[in-house]
Amino acid sequence: MLNVVIMNGGRGAAALIPELLSRQGLNVVSIINAYDDGRSTGDIRRFFGMLGPSDIRKVQELMLPVDDPDHLGHLRVFQYRFPVVPDRQTILEALREFGSGEREDLVGARFRSVVMRRALGTFIAEFLAGLSAIERVRGETFDFSDCSLMNCIYAGAFLVFNRNFEQAAQYIDRIFKLRGTVLPTSIEDKTLVALRENGEVLYSEAEIVELRSNVRVERIFLLNKPLDRSRFETLSLNEKRYYLSRHHCYVPVSPAVRRALEEADIIIYSAGTQHSSLYPTYLSTGLAQSTADNGAALKVFITNIGADYETPTYRASDYIRGAHRYLNFSEPRHFEMCDLFDVIFINNSCRKADESYVEYDEADFEDIPVRRIVDDFESEAAPGKHDGFRVIETLFGLYDEMSALRVLGL
Repeated sequence: MLNVVIMNGGRGAAALIPELLSRQGLNVVSIINAYDDGRSTGDIRRFFGMLGPSDIRKVQELMLPVDDPDHLGHLRVFQYRFPVVPDRQTILEALREFGSGEREDLVGARFRSVVMRRALGTFIAEFLAGLSAIERVRGETFDFSDCSLMNCIYAGAFLVFNRNFEQAAQYIDRIFKLRGTVLPTSIEDKTLVALRENGEVLYSEAEIVELRSNVRVERIFLLNKPLDRSRFETLSLNEKRYYLSRHHCYVPVSPAVRRALEEADIIIYSAGTQHSSLYPTYLSTGLAQSTADNGAALKVFITNIGADYETPTYRASDYIRGAHRYLNFSEPRHFEMCDLFDVIFINNSCRKADESYVEYDEADFEDIPVRRIVDDFESEAAPGKHDGFRVIETLFGLYDEMSALRVLGL
């Protein structure tokens, strides 16, 4: 059994994870941060004081066993959202009936597993009890508009497991019998903010995702609590830099993530959005140390195929340099690139005429001492995205090559 760890965002590895799960003899662990605070996830975080479950559930959805007789019902649970214009009382009544066992088909499906049915009912009942108390304390009502049902289930599980987000995620993993494991990088509830080079501050993960600009992000930070926008905007650029650098939280990687990295045979740095999804993960203290200390693992970095709204001007070398920079931010010692990466996958195809492809800036790799594989990694069926089969086939070819050389003592 080979242990494969992939560091990714909510949708950043959608082409890779299913391909990994389709292969026999692999134990697949996805490592992902939970700082998302957009839409209903942001409301869940504000009301319950917890990390955001949205990216965790997106990856867990990819891991649902397709051969389970209840697969369609499970998929509906993960994908179900309340109406954009919700009838609050109707929603609350439906949730109460499901939580009490009076109603089984909340998402249009019944489940064979009594354990799952009871667990989901318990979590929803706890969500409702917690929400009622929180609303009275806060003096405001929760907005169910377009809210994910799984977000409510996660909030209830969070309360049941004494506010331990990782335990909640692991229990949901077990009741749905997922084909892999999804681990949050940390269980500490922090706020993600970013500072652009022009001094503009992005006050949340949602703003980093939504507010598009060609001005580069200078750095992201993790804070204990949200900033007061009106007050913070009165500071000069240097004052903003100083405040953010002195209030950045050095969040330790969870013991489960540390163990997964230490035991990994293959470590994959997936493509994806950088400042909202991947860099916050790399900021976790101990993540780079655990990765570097595992000298036996094959460590593969995958650059993006298409430019995204967070990094519209990034070229291929910018992705690897950015990852190296953030992996070192929270560590007491400096790690060289060769400590963290063995090979870089770079796409060289351009199938989609209207796609902004990431440029392979070969000359800028002269001082990057990491092996490069430049090839056609683009999907023919979905141009602009990775072909999971090609990427994973190339990756395992490298792993077999590395294993053979070790046997020979080379």
